[in-house]
Amino acid sequence: HIKSTPHNRQQRKQHSRHTYSYIGMVFNRFAVCILLAATCNGFIEHNKPLVGRSVQPLFAETAESTNKAPDEEINRRRNLAIISHPDAGKTTVTEKLLLYGGALQQAGAVRQKAEQRGTQSDFMSIEQERGISISSTVMNFDYNGKRVNILDTPGHEDFSEDTYRALAAADNSVMLIDSAKGLEPQTRKLFEVTRMRKLPLFTFCNKMDRPALSPYEIMDQIEEEFNLESFPVLWPIGDGDRFKGVLDRMENVVHLYTKPTERGGKAEVQEVPIDDLETLEKLIDDSELFGKLLEDRELLDELIGSEIDMDRVAAGDLTPLFFGSAMTNFGVQLFLDKFLDMGVKPATRVAVNKDASSDDSWTVSPEHEEFTGFVFKTQANLDPKHRDRLAYVRVVSGVYEKGMKVGHSRSKPSKKYNLAQAQALFGSDRSSIDFAYPGDVIGINNPGCFAIGDTLYTGNSRVAFPGIPSFSPEKFAYIRSPNPSDYKSFRKGMDQLLDEGAVQALRQRNDDGGGPLMLAAVGQLQFEVVQARLKEEYNVESIMEPLSYSLARWADAGWDAVDKADADGKLFGIMIVQDRWKRPVLLFRNDWKAASLAEEEKYLELAPWSQPPDFES
Repeated sequence: HIKSTPHNRQQRKQHSRHTYSYIGMVFNRFAVCILLAATCNGFIEHNKPLVGRSVQPLFAETAESTNKAPDEEINRRRNLAIISHPDAGKTTVTEKLLLYGGALQQAGAVRQKAEQRGTQSDFMSIEQERGISISSTVMNFDYNGKRVNILDTPGHEDFSEDTYRALAAADNSVMLIDSAKGLEPQTRKLFEVTRMRKLPLFTFCNKMDRPALSPYEIMDQIEEEFNLESFPVLWPIGDGDRFKGVLDRMENVVHLYTKPTERGGKAEVQEVPIDDLETLEKLIDDSELFGKLLEDRELLDELIGSEIDMDRVAAGDLTPLFFGSAMTNFGVQLFLDKFLDMGVKPATRVAVNKDASSDDSWTVSPEHEEFTGFVFKTQANLDPKHRDRLAYVRVVSGVYEKGMKVGHSRSKPSKKYNLAQAQALFGSDRSSIDFAYPGDVIGINNPGCFAIGDTLYTGNSRVAFPGIPSFSPEKFAYIRSPNPSDYKSFRKGMDQLLDEGAVQALRQRNDDGGGPLMLAAVGQLQFEVVQARLKEEYNVESIMEPLSYSLARWADAGWDAVDKADADGKLFGIMIVQDRWKRPVLLFRNDWKAASLAEEEKYLELAPWSQPPDFES
């Protein structure tokens, strides 16, 4: 539980429309993460660490702090987002971190047998049935005096948007690699987002209990493909059936493991100083592995050294490298301990003062005296019995206190919202809290007005962090309920799922809700998840009718510009629809048509992404 203590506008559009058009032409379905990161360059720029940047504090601090967080609470916070290609073992690693962090008595299995418990992070039935993560999950626990917030993200490319949002809330990232496969396509895409965010990156090479690539080969892949140097912290001793343990190069201690006797339990470990050669040789009981360990140690010390440059780690220029096996629990606790020592605490973030007339960027530090936070995810039906809606808020500064009133970045200045209660999150489980601090991720009840990217704040100055844009959809389909009697439940279910950002909604122009509903998504699997959740959570059947369009562009110049282009015959073969805020959207069948229109009819101001509008506009 979080320790209780009494201490306590429109967003600037600086993006070039030429950039939007160019990127929409160049990138395709298989580079969606990179496209998003590039088109949202302003968002990335505002959220990366403030290394070498000239910015100034958003507010002048005063001697009387009204809601300032205690330094000790800020300093003990650590959060991380875990990214990987599907099937690299991400959810298993998360479970084992929870196990060794004391948050679980027994780790769950992604595909459990009868006697095994399910995982804490994959709690939706469709996740359990398919054995994949389809939604980011937040889990927090206390360990060794630190408060740890883990954001477990989906690995499947159809859900990259959810991963991108989670990375917006993170201060550290963990790249998980399957040691037998090395770098994989989705890992590469998500790494680009991590790099543009300038997050410290920790690399964990998993599945060493199976035949694996040489550790040197993995290091070469990371450096050659990512232009990123790695520093081995934990070095493996063998692989597959001969995986004995790891060498902690920071402490010069060898950790030799024995598989846990109970399923889901902790591994037994023996610690031996690297200089105790006689004991090491006896315990390893493999002359080849023993000789290679000594050879590797000498080579690494000579080529890389034994001291890690933590400034380069914090800047995202050097990745600490770890090896282990989550399935057998080898090296997981060591990784957790090292992360708590090396991971960065909650960082200062750039924001905009919506009351200011200038476009200058301002900083909000965790020590700022007022509460600030932003919504990076919304979720419906964590408790299906109550049909609840929750907004996930990353606290940036100040202290959340139960019952506090906050301003909302898209609402009028005079409008305040009462945060009657907040909840600490642990997968689908929740517990009420009275206080939360910078770095924490909390759940607050969403009355329907909080959207992804919104900023909440206290004080008289209207602060807004850069919004989190939606991915450009590439799959489109009409959805309807075959049973007229289910229309009310169907409508309610779709409204709540759309609020989550699971998919986007489009309609024909001037349709106020009575016409056909069109869904837009990044990948086909998102449609399947919507249908499955409608059935599971709302008991509603649905029918999908695919459309042959593959690209969407928002016409930011508005309907007058669209009408002009249409009257001039420029929109032949292009479908004109509106989003849920009745803004014009054009659907294309190919990238070439979209790029040509953007170049020839610049007045349309075509953009591949959108953000919720201000309420006051």
